[in-house]
Amino acid sequence: MKKTSRPIRKTWLLLLFLVLSTSLVNAHGGHDHDANGDHEQDNLRSRGLIAVKIWCLVILLVSTFAGGVSPYFYGWNESFLLMGTQFAGGVFLGTSLIHFLADANSTFADLTSKTYPLAFMLASVGYLLTMFGDCIIVWVTQGGRNKEARVEVEVERGRRGEEHGEEMRPDLHPAFVRTTSLGDTLLLILALCFHSVFEGIAVGVADTKASAWRNLWTISLHKIFAAIAMGIALLRMLPKRPFLITVVYSLAFAISSPIGVGIGIAIDATTQGPVADWIYAISMGLACGVFIYVAINHLIAKGFKPHKPSYFDTPFFKFFAVLIGVAVIAVVMIWDRVQLCLLIFHIIPDLNRLETVLRSLICSCIYLDLHVVWPVEIYHKFFI
Repeated sequence: MKKTSRPIRKTWLLLLFLVLSTSLVNAHGGHDHDANGDHEQDNLRSRGLIAVKIWCLVILLVSTFAGGVSPYFYGWNESFLLMGTQFAGGVFLGTSLIHFLADANSTFADLTSKTYPLAFMLASVGYLLTMFGDCIIVWVTQGGRNKEARVEVEVERGRRGEEHGEEMRPDLHPAFVRTTSLGDTLLLILALCFHSVFEGIAVGVADTKASAWRNLWTISLHKIFAAIAMGIALLRMLPKRPFLITVVYSLAFAISSPIGVGIGIAIDATTQGPVADWIYAISMGLACGVFIYVAINHLIAKGFKPHKPSYFDTPFFKFFAVLIGVAVIAVVMIWDRVQLCLLIFHIIPDLNRLETVLRSLICSCIYLDLHVVWPVEIYHKFFI
């Protein structure tokens, strides 16, 4: 019992750390050291915004790499990975529909008077492009090798195939395939990183610091769980020299999103004004489609399949985890200054009581040394 309770205890501690980190990211995202609110668009070439994106790049690289090599040192609780992957799917789904699609649609509305739903069209294009990329992977892995070569499929959810090999089904997205060709393996690693590059672009083209931090924790949450599942799959698939292979593959997977962030920073550095707005809107529309595809087809539909039977491996628990992920994004989006002011005013219509609540909240933030600015901003909006 002691051996089983220790990993569970560590797992719950990590879960608590993830929850706290999301709240700290939101707090940091809202903490601008200038008088401009986060709702106002920052100068895309400002040092502060670029510095935030570089921090996002570093955090994505380190956190994903650490997640990929962690199974070599630490035995993860598979139920935690199962529910965490579903939670990440809900976060991705909520981010794509509530954040990316809404931003793209509102930006297009400001840029053009045409009523054509450009944001929704681009979301469809992003979805289809990602689906087409997966189709290419399946075609390459099915028809591009010698018929005598035996292929063992290890899907992204971390479950090993049959011992005698099995034919790849089109409904399974391959994360890794053990073949006799190093080129095939590298091709599949690049395919696995395809989605991550587009996810990183969403951080790189963010127009505010808060948006960059919000996109960071959304993507890193998914990437960490995916990297852990990848590391578990590698240890099962490649028993010889597992540490070296795990380090190489984890580094390849970890570097993909930072490449996307760098592409986004380069786009913002070379454009400004309406051109930058058009690029931002198009990028958000495409990213919406990519996120929807990854959420539904990779995280929610397949997810992480435990090697051993799990009590939580039921449709109800999976639905509950996805629901929590969507709810978290819905609440995070309320932290927009205008929406939050309206919500608080509706909840507490009595101004005297509202002032008391805000004063208490501000004092608590000061006492706990939390860098949260929105209570002060709301207090100034209503009472000064």
